[in-house]
Amino acid sequence: MIRFAPVWWGSKNFKSLLSWRSNKLISSSFKLRLPSCFRTQENSGKASRPGESKNNQTSNIPKLELRFSFSRNKMPDPPGGWPLASWAILGVVGLTWVAYHNFSMYRKVDWKEFTDNFLLKGAVHHLEVVNKSWVRIHLQPGAESESYGSVDLSKKIYWFEIGSVDTFERSLRDMEAHMGIDPMHRTFITYSSRLKPSDVLYGIFYISLFLMAVYSLRPASGGVVRKSGLGSGLFNFGQSPVRLIEKDKIGVRFSDVAGCEEAKLEIIEFVNFLKNPTKYEALGAKIPRGAILKGPPGTGKTLLAKATAGEANVPFLSVSGSEFLEMFVGVGPKRVRDMFASARDKAPCILFIDEIDAIGGKRSGTSFGHQERENTLNQLLVEMDGFTTQENVVVLAATNRVDILDPALLRPGRFDRQIYVSLPDIKGRASIFKIHLKPIKLADDMQLVARKMAARTPGFSGADIASVCNEAALIAAREDAHSVNLIHFDKAIDRVIAGLEKKSHVLQPEEKKTVAYHEAGHAVVGWFLEHCNPLLKVSIIPRGKALGYAQYQPRDIYLRTKEQMLDEMCLALGGRASEEVFFGKVGSGAVDDLQRVTRSAYAQIVQLGFSSKVGLLSFDLPQQGDMVLSKPYSEHTAQIIDEEVRKLVQSAYERTLTILREKKQLVDKLALQLLDKEQLQKEDLIEVLGPRPFVEKSTYEELVGPGKLSSIF
Repeated sequence: MIRFAPVWWGSKNFKSLLSWRSNKLISSSFKLRLPSCFRTQENSGKASRPGESKNNQTSNIPKLELRFSFSRNKMPDPPGGWPLASWAILGVVGLTWVAYHNFSMYRKVDWKEFTDNFLLKGAVHHLEVVNKSWVRIHLQPGAESESYGSVDLSKKIYWFEIGSVDTFERSLRDMEAHMGIDPMHRTFITYSSRLKPSDVLYGIFYISLFLMAVYSLRPASGGVVRKSGLGSGLFNFGQSPVRLIEKDKIGVRFSDVAGCEEAKLEIIEFVNFLKNPTKYEALGAKIPRGAILKGPPGTGKTLLAKATAGEANVPFLSVSGSEFLEMFVGVGPKRVRDMFASARDKAPCILFIDEIDAIGGKRSGTSFGHQERENTLNQLLVEMDGFTTQENVVVLAATNRVDILDPALLRPGRFDRQIYVSLPDIKGRASIFKIHLKPIKLADDMQLVARKMAARTPGFSGADIASVCNEAALIAAREDAHSVNLIHFDKAIDRVIAGLEKKSHVLQPEEKKTVAYHEAGHAVVGWFLEHCNPLLKVSIIPRGKALGYAQYQPRDIYLRTKEQMLDEMCLALGGRASEEVFFGKVGSGAVDDLQRVTRSAYAQIVQLGFSSKVGLLSFDLPQQGDMVLSKPYSEHTAQIIDEEVRKLVQSAYERTLTILREKKQLVDKLALQLLDKEQLQKEDLIEVLGPRPFVEKSTYEELVGPGKLSSIF
């Protein structure tokens, strides 16, 4: 904040030129001590009076001295209840009005009006070329009180614009020669530089906007640190974006994190070190400086890091990797330095960097606009080298793309450990369900619901499970139910997997029949193939962008055989094959199935070595969205791969056609049931297709065995 303390010396009393309201405005807004600041050079303690004669003045030239002082204290509002911003706006409006009133004396004329009403009438004393762009007309003495033609020259300042000085002078001399003016008495021209009247108004406007922006972005009184982490003022954008949670406000422990018991076992050493560092120092051991939590999205990496700080009872500092990169050069490295300085001040603590791949990507020989990111990464590497285990600061980071991180970031001495947080298995999912079911009013036993839902949700992450529980509660509230039952959870799973039902979506009869036979083909093929997952539900009610929907009971499988993958390909091709068998033509509804089959076939040939022609070779397949500039194999090998993929897909399709032709009556019967009921449960499927000829394991007890849920914490 800038405080102005003016001291007035001179012949005129500044205070007499201002009204009482103006004095109050200036005094309140700018901290002017008006009663004591206006004084003469002889007697600084006595203010000049408006009526005082000039003989009592010591100087005929008024002087204004501005004294500046800087303060961090918040400027209080002036008396009367008006906020400071209101007074500032009033001041800007007043200054603008005064400037406009003064500059309204200016009047613009054109060249013809200048020659006819000024030059020909002899009213011009001299011309002043200002900024080589416009000309001010200085009138003859006494011309202000006269009228020349239709122009009133009183109380006005006239001016006109020119294109160039040379053209203006040439035109003026030609006009004077045409008028017969003696060259010795031609109009005198001077040159000067000054602001145009409009420029002054624009300047006041833009300066006012700038001052208002500075005022709105000023730091709060007392130096309060913003918890959002983006700095607290216009000139503080380079400050660290770190967010601090004090140890007594974390509220998360290991008991609140489920589904990642092995990861908690690995990270518990950091907790023990922060709680009792002397135990390790006495033995000469050094705790790892940092660890990277890697794994799929939604598995609880951030929650695990926060729980580590809560378990160790230390402050938790968190920041996102993307917050280091800004449009200003050098902001990223400065924020890294500030972040580690904040961590040292709060030691012992845990510093957590989320999505570190935003700044920790591999460095390349070419810049391509990544120089700022690489500078930020270099600063991060230097800061982590500067850490010592005696500082009691543990750095944790999270990413789901550890493969793109720079090797220097993963070497010992920086992020020593890589802790994999995987998708939860059936036991982990049951534990996660128990945590998220606590605040929900259930119609059944919590243990029963957790086990049933864990068996129904293989491949779900912790975030997916939280979404299912919340969606079930929303569905129950939408139906005005008093509690949440298993039916609500089934609907919630369908909602999360496939989207919302579109019951109002109208299909043409031919389209509805095609969808029914398409879904019946999937169901029958999967029913009679051993390695396909158990079928739970079939529906021809559109969901999301799909016209039909089949829900299966997947299993947690960690090793897949060639036969399993072939059965899954046949299941995906069942819909297209059913359309060909029953209608003799195919539609566009199988595009997702064909994409899934293509990915599976290429994975078997290129990555898994299931082809005898390609051999025991494995190449990385490009991820979705990756730019493929070259392939790691020759054109001849690529041709062999394409032929093997086409042969594999064709053999799976022929096998699917054979199954559907053998079970054609069952497909027809199931399709008619779907057209009638639109949705069939497992009991309906058993009634139409008969018991499945293979042993199924679909419940929690069948997959895990009896026993209670347990946790290592």
